[in-house]
Amino acid sequence: MSKRKRIVVKIGSSLLANSDRLTLRYAFLHGVMSDLAQLQSEGYDIVLTSSGSVALGLNMIGKRPEDAGVLDKQAAAACGQPLLMNAYRQVASEHRMNVAQVLVTVDDMEERRRFLNIKNTVLRLFENDILPIINENDTVATRELRVGDNDRLAAKVAQMIQADRLIILTSVEGLYDRDPSDPEAVFISEISDVSDHLLSTTGTSELGSGGMLTKMKAANMAQNAGCETIIAEGIIDRPVSSVLKNERRHTKCLVTGVASSPLEIWLSNRLQVGGTLVVSDDVAQEIVEGTRGVRRTDIISIQGDFTKGDVLHIYNEKGDECARGLTNFSSEETMLLARNLDMSIEDVIGYKTKSDIVGSENMLVLEDRHLQWDAPMDAQKIVMPT
Repeated sequence: MSKRKRIVVKIGSSLLANSDRLTLRYAFLHGVMSDLAQLQSEGYDIVLTSSGSVALGLNMIGKRPEDAGVLDKQAAAACGQPLLMNAYRQVASEHRMNVAQVLVTVDDMEERRRFLNIKNTVLRLFENDILPIINENDTVATRELRVGDNDRLAAKVAQMIQADRLIILTSVEGLYDRDPSDPEAVFISEISDVSDHLLSTTGTSELGSGGMLTKMKAANMAQNAGCETIIAEGIIDRPVSSVLKNERRHTKCLVTGVASSPLEIWLSNRLQVGGTLVVSDDVAQEIVEGTRGVRRTDIISIQGDFTKGDVLHIYNEKGDECARGLTNFSSEETMLLARNLDMSIEDVIGYKTKSDIVGSENMLVLEDRHLQWDAPMDAQKIVMPT
C-alpha cells in the first residue's frame, strides 16, 4: 500500500468571518469543506488549523476587533469556538465527513511529551478517517495573543505529522515584493530563501493576528522539516485542490533541507523562547564545530525561568544565536552552578551528575537556513562572589 499524502491547511479569520458583521462566511466554509472531503476520498490525510473563534465571538461581548483587549479576546474565543466548531461539524456532515476538535496551547507544542501525545492523537484520528481541526486555546492563554501564532502553529503541526505540504489560505494570491496595492508590485511565485523576503512582508488584516511576515516564518519552519509551503488566496471553489494541481497562481516555498532526526527538527522550530544562555565567542565556535556542549564554566549570562528538559537558545557575546538544545537543569540550578564554580555539582544542587548544562547530543547547531531569534536584552549576567 502506498503512503498516504499528508497536508496541513491553515485558514485565517478574514476568510471565515465577515469583517463588518463578524458572522461566518458560509459560502467559503462550504467550498473548503467540500474540497477537503474530496481530497480525503482521494487518499489524503488532512489537518485543518483554523482561526476565527475570536472574530466570531466579538459580537456576543459587544466589541469590535480594533477595540478588543486581551481579556476581551479570551472571552470572545470562549464564545466563538462553539459557534465555529458547530458550523464545521454541520457542513462536514453534508459531505459525509467526520471532524474532531483539538485545542492546544503554545506550551503543548513546545513541551516534548505533550507534543508527542498530540501527534499520537492526530494519527489515530487519521486511522479513522476523521479530520482534526486544530486551534490555539486562546481562552486559557496567559500571555497576550501573539501575532501569527496560528500560522506558525500550522507549521508546527506540519512538522509533527511529517506533512508533505503546508497550505496557507489567505486574502491575497501570495507574496509580492512589496505592498500588493502598489501598481509596481511584482508577484513572487517561488521562494528558496525566506530570509530574502522578510522586509517586504509587513502589515496585518483587520481580523487576523498575522500578516505575510508570520507566513514567511511559518514557511521557514516547514522548509526545515522537509515540508513545502503554498500560500494562496482562499477562493470559494476548490481552494485547496486547485493549488495542489497547479491550476491557479500561488507562492510556493521550496524545501531547503531536512534535519537528520525528528528531535533536531523539533529543536529548530520554536514558537517561544524557554530560556537563553550567553557563552563566549570561543565556546560558541566550538559548539558550532560540534565538539562540545555547554558547561557551567561557559556561561556568561542567563535569561528565562526554565525547567529541566526545556529548550534553551544559545548565543555568543555578539548576540548571534548559534545553537538550541535541551537543558539538563532548571534555571535556578543553572544559576547556582554557574555562580559557585569552586563547589562540586553535588554540593551545589544536592545530587551527583556529570551532565553538561546542555549536552551536545541534545543540541542543534543552527545553519543559514534557520531564522534566528534576537538575543534578549534582559539576560542576567553571572556575577561571581568576591
